[in-house]
Amino acid sequence: MLLTAVIITFHLIASVVLIVFILLHAGRGGGLSDMFGGAGGGAMAGSTVVEKNLDRLTVVVAIVFTFTSVLLSMRLD
Repeated sequence: MLLTAVIITFHLIASVVLIVFILLHAGRGGGLSDMFGGAGGGAMAGSTVVEKNLDRLTVVVAIVFTFTSVLLSMRLD
């Protein structure tokens, strides 16, 4: 029972973090780079590195979310 509660806690945290990371990504506009100074990017030349790291973190959180989803489905059956 305690293990299920821990998995649910990780699942909820991963859900919220995944939503935040997805909302930070660029849509039709510049996304994260627009937040830090517009599409010009002259002052924020490193914004592409930030966006690449955001991509990597999003993938890691998505894997954690998927893993906890599978674990919860196996535990609750």
